[in-house]
Amino acid sequence: MKYFLMTCCCVLFTLSSGAQNNKLLNSPSRKLQLAEFAIANLYVDEVNEDKLVEDAIVSMLKELDPHSLYSNPEEVKALNEPLQGNFDGIGIQFNMATDTLFVIQPVSGGPSEKVGILAGDRIIEVNDTVIAGVKMSTENIMRRLRGKRGTKVNVKVQRRGVSGLLPFTITRDKIPVYSLDASYMVNKHIGYIRVNRFAATTGKEFEEALHRLQKAGMKDLILDLQGNGGGYLNAAIELANQFLGKNELIVYTEGRRNPRAEFEAEGSGDFLKGRLIVLVDEYSASASEIVTGAIQDWDRGLVVGRRSFGKGLVQRPVDLPDGSMIRLTVARYYTPSGRCIQKPYENIEEYNRDLIDRYNRGEMLSADSIHFPDSLKYKTLRLGRTIYGGGGIMPDYFVPVDTTMYTDYYLALRDKGAIVQQNLKLVDAHRTEWLKQYKDFRHFEKEFEITPAMLDDLKALGKSLGAVYKEDEYQLALPLIKAQLKALIARDLWDMDEYFQIINRMSDTVNKAVELLEQPGLNFPERD
Repeated sequence: MKYFLMTCCCVLFTLSSGAQNNKLLNSPSRKLQLAEFAIANLYVDEVNEDKLVEDAIVSMLKELDPHSLYSNPEEVKALNEPLQGNFDGIGIQFNMATDTLFVIQPVSGGPSEKVGILAGDRIIEVNDTVIAGVKMSTENIMRRLRGKRGTKVNVKVQRRGVSGLLPFTITRDKIPVYSLDASYMVNKHIGYIRVNRFAATTGKEFEEALHRLQKAGMKDLILDLQGNGGGYLNAAIELANQFLGKNELIVYTEGRRNPRAEFEAEGSGDFLKGRLIVLVDEYSASASEIVTGAIQDWDRGLVVGRRSFGKGLVQRPVDLPDGSMIRLTVARYYTPSGRCIQKPYENIEEYNRDLIDRYNRGEMLSADSIHFPDSLKYKTLRLGRTIYGGGGIMPDYFVPVDTTMYTDYYLALRDKGAIVQQNLKLVDAHRTEWLKQYKDFRHFEKEFEITPAMLDDLKALGKSLGAVYKEDEYQLALPLIKAQLKALIARDLWDMDEYFQIINRMSDTVNKAVELLEQPGLNFPERD
């Protein structure tokens, strides 16, 4: 042992003394490597080398910007699955209600549907392990249900009206993850498409939805990017290409070691001439801002909502040998007019609380509270309208956030799970009856009403979960409560398209877009 310590010391001394004349040995990276080597081999107590290195990487990245990040192998897998467009599993939409996995819908054509799992089933056991009523975490349950394609999992299911548990053996398969939440016709000529992320399959999904709506008579389109935090740059370019003419610049990137790279539209899109409105809010970021900025800069359509997040840094993934990854910022995004999307991040603490500061300044409630210096003024490329840089995309038509109905009592019902649990209870009891009564969603939307008895049950359930009833707050939130319950029921009887058709009637932003598209005198730029 004494000989080993002397050898280590000699190695360190030799490397250090020779470093004066050797740039490689005198580099900061070599210094870090020697420090880790010394700690691992000479420190008085045993150390966790993996953790030491991970902590060092995280500390280095913290000195850079808010979006240069380190992810361990498990985090990398979780980050990539939604963007890759699929994962291996059993194929169900589910909710955890009172410690029980409740199947909302089996994925159409998926492995669960193939063996006979039905909407409304409760999965009680997975591979002889009881998962119901034991306060098992959702993550733990997911790990048991997911697995490699082709492997099998045994489940036991409780089904309404059937005594005992029903056994099923499900062969796991690739399960699609969709990046479009909804697409439907608002009226005879206005279509609506909501994109929740920019994934590998977004371009194809959007094209299919677009063609379906065009066949239904769509002339004008509302593209909803509210809450869309971004994703793949290629997916954003594919989407923007649907709207922009040949050789029109979509975005360009530039960095210290990355020369300017430009991305232009091919002019082969399927919606080059229809009227277009893009919806954004304070959570629309990155790829969402690329698409929105390009459409606004070229006067291709109008932007409605609130100022977007302001994330315009380009990350390059650097894969590490153990499956972990660094997402390193290498450039910035710029819109066609030259606007930098990224908001300032010199003070990371201020950056992290930016949305709260916006609210406190009144920016969410009034466009008049937003002030841009003249140095951030830009002009659109066709009509010469004034637009602003400095972080995020400022909409052409501002819509304030409306929190009137979001009373403390409503938030208690929502956050304690009362609304979701009441929905599951109603659907479980009346699914067959309602599907017979309402032949399709059109009849359901027109005729179905949330009854006083349903609301009384909700209040009682809320009370049992700790939501303190307040009559004035209940009355104020009542339209929202009824809409949300009806929308959730529609989702469970049909799908997400039907959910958004109901819930969007409560959206001031969507309603403003419809109003603009139905306004006869509104000028939209003409395309060649």
